[in-house]
Amino acid sequence: MLKHEQAQAIIEAAHVRAAHLNIHVSVAVVDAGAHLIALGRMDGANPVSPQIAEAKAVGAAMFQRDGGSLLQTATERPAFFNAVSGLTRTKLVPGPGSVLLEHDGAVVGAIGVSGAKPEQDLECAEAGAAAFS
Repeated sequence: MLKHEQAQAIIEAAHVRAAHLNIHVSVAVVDAGAHLIALGRMDGANPVSPQIAEAKAVGAAMFQRDGGSLLQTATERPAFFNAVSGLTRTKLVPGPGSVLLEHDGAVVGAIGVSGAKPEQDLECAEAGAAAFS
């Protein structure tokens, strides 16, 4: 089970990486059921970035795959992806910037990051996930 304190530490680690890259991002952490545990928006992050970060995290958790793999699914099977996206409480956003959080080989949640270039969002998400490991 992913605890709120762990989610906060994940967000902090992602924000530290973003500050190092001189960017401003929002970070969302969801549990394995794709329910939001914590959300953090850096000062100066794009106003829509919190919603995108959550949508990235929800997609990763629901499909149990990272954002890059999710983008591949959305590209190869758009009708399926759009149908599933319509079933969730928030639209899903595929693409770099979301990674799964695992413990003892089981998915316990996901992190989503938005606000910068896709590769920078991914770098921040990976830094957050590394803080959980």
